[in-house]
Amino acid sequence: MDRSFRYLRQGQRWIGLIGSSCLVLAISACQVNPNQTTSGTGLRMGSLLPSTGDLASVGLPIAETVPVFVETVNACGGVNGEPITLFAADDQSSPASGAEAMTKLVEIDRVAGVVGSFGSGISNAAVDVAVRGNVVLISPGSTSTLFTERAMKGDFNGYWARTTPADNYQAVALAKLASEQGYERVSTVVINNDYGRSFEQEFTKAFKELGGTVINENNPTRYDDRATTFNTEAAAAFSGQPDAVVAILYPETGSLLLKSAFEQGLTDNVAILLTDGVKSDTFPEQVGKTPDGRFIIAGAKGTVPGADGEALAALTDLWLDKKGAPPAAFVPQAWDAAALLVLAAEAAGENTGEGIRSKLLEVANGPGEPVDDVCKGLALLREGQQINYQGASGNVDLDENGDVIGVYDVWEVNDQGQLIVVGQVLPEN
Repeated sequence: MDRSFRYLRQGQRWIGLIGSSCLVLAISACQVNPNQTTSGTGLRMGSLLPSTGDLASVGLPIAETVPVFVETVNACGGVNGEPITLFAADDQSSPASGAEAMTKLVEIDRVAGVVGSFGSGISNAAVDVAVRGNVVLISPGSTSTLFTERAMKGDFNGYWARTTPADNYQAVALAKLASEQGYERVSTVVINNDYGRSFEQEFTKAFKELGGTVINENNPTRYDDRATTFNTEAAAAFSGQPDAVVAILYPETGSLLLKSAFEQGLTDNVAILLTDGVKSDTFPEQVGKTPDGRFIIAGAKGTVPGADGEALAALTDLWLDKKGAPPAAFVPQAWDAAALLVLAAEAAGENTGEGIRSKLLEVANGPGEPVDDVCKGLALLREGQQINYQGASGNVDLDENGDVIGVYDVWEVNDQGQLIVVGQVLPEN
């Protein structure tokens, strides 16, 4: 997903999580000197995820995933016989900050692979730094079709992949959901960045193919992520009596837009369809309540990359034990991104970006034994066997562009403001 935002710089937060001496379950629990280095030759892994800025409500649970993963792997022997050292960076929901943080991860921390970023605009800024430094970057959340296009041009040389599907797949899934709900005329409103524009275009194409009409196709509503008021955009999106408004938003700015639509009396008898960008437990509260105490977006539905299989069940059990709650959206994708990095390093027998790149497709796609437990996968690789990693987010088979297809959960905001999964939809091109 493309998430580019204006935010006051809050300072880069660099965290070193050192194998046996500093394993933590949350990023904030163990901060160290940003100039800290290690003397070992074990795998140096980074994370580049939003802990502050517009994406923080979605990004924090994702950022907290990587330290738990590192603890798990180090407890079962680490990678290539040594513990992982993790360097975590906050991209501040900003491409400029993300590029700066990625530069530090590559040039100062000397990482071999990075889990990140979440926003497509941030990943697009960071990936060039990664490629120049021969570092593998695997995103758990960047969905823009721009990455597929760039990969096809040869921009990444195998140093890019993602464990979440591209927008063209989710857009088709959302179009199918809109059609299945009986909506014939919809309008769109999107954040004006790579994520929003890409999704808008793919959704419009897919919905038209299903016989629907996007009433503002020739004059799409796009909002500036630097804006602080959204009355004009809200009025434009809800005009023309659409059956539904397809809103491709980010939490902080998107909540203001939907609240403005309600305050202008525009939301009556108009359904709201959302996406992964606002799949956060706090989003309904951000949008707010009606004077009688009802959540403004109660009844809104959305799509989000889903997860399935035994690996998800195991991850859910782990999260219930560690966090007291099931994993949030994109936690499975973050777990799988980290897993692919360490499994590829073990398969290569070296803790380098070049080594990870050389074995990434092999551990993701087979032809070895299917495994859904990262520690079992590492054990098999140590024995000289091949594996096919089956992730918590799905089978994570990667194509030559680093893309996966995936499955999509349909979620709904209930009357209590809770986000509940009510079904699944598969993209069909």
